[in-house]
Amino acid sequence: MTQAPILTVTLNPALDLATEAEAVLPGAKLRCTAPQADPGGGGINVSRVIRRLGGDSLAVVGLGGSTGARLSGLVAREGLRLHRIDAPGETRQSLAVTERASGAQFRFVMPGPAWSRRRERVALREIVEAAPPDAFIVLSGSQPPGVSDDLPATLARRLARRGGRVVLDTSGPALARAAEGGSGIHVLRMDGGEAETISGLPLARRQDSADFAAGLVAREAAAIVVIARGAEGSVMATREGRWFAAAADVPVRSKIGAGDSFVGAFTLAMARGRPLPRALQEGMAAASATVMSAGTALCRAADVRRLVAACPVTPL
Repeated sequence: MTQAPILTVTLNPALDLATEAEAVLPGAKLRCTAPQADPGGGGINVSRVIRRLGGDSLAVVGLGGSTGARLSGLVAREGLRLHRIDAPGETRQSLAVTERASGAQFRFVMPGPAWSRRRERVALREIVEAAPPDAFIVLSGSQPPGVSDDLPATLARRLARRGGRVVLDTSGPALARAAEGGSGIHVLRMDGGEAETISGLPLARRQDSADFAAGLVAREAAAIVVIARGAEGSVMATREGRWFAAAADVPVRSKIGAGDSFVGAFTLAMARGRPLPRALQEGMAAASATVMSAGTALCRAADVRRLVAACPVTPL
């Protein structure tokens, strides 16, 4: 199956560790199960999902120190193509602990090393050089400390000269800056809480989310805006219309990576030339399949294919 090139960017990756304990209590030693280690960070997860769904991508990853070396090995184990960028310090780790007594999941996320503006400029140049013409470039996950809030917009402008289309799924000030408009971003995705923070409004109904998404499109924050509404599903707005894709009704084991799985399947569908409503549906199927998996395991291709029909898309 033919597809356009996809390049994922992860400047703040993490070695993801997942384990279980009977109960999470202060003070006592908590006896945990053997940890599951996975390569983590938004873009890496997107590349993992793309590969599982039969697609191809190049993962551009900022790595440093012994943790970065271990993470590089895990990326290779996943069969991903890797383009390494030297990070200014030790790659971070994150820890997810599931409490068996309640089923609650506790997530401990460490900060990454701080980047200088010089290091950021070098990384930008390497990303642009690594991107093939007419590629989809996915920026997914948090930005490292010190990186400019304008990095996604700067990258989008440089890549546009070669037909590049940026898919952005980030958080914090970088997301708020992108939502101001005029950045040249192709796809902007956020969750419901982030959308409420940026809009300053309670987006209680899917129509409210769709209205806000359409407003972002109108002020040229992106050509396509997707807002996730948790277990309900996701809305999408473009200049041509608005759609809602329902989430599949599945048992939830871990929510880690659900958003990245959506972005991976959605981007791959676009790269394969699928209509946008179908891409939205495939993205929701991947997100739904991922919450069925424990820890940081992400989705299985068979589950994604099976759940597509359980994620109907309707116009809004």
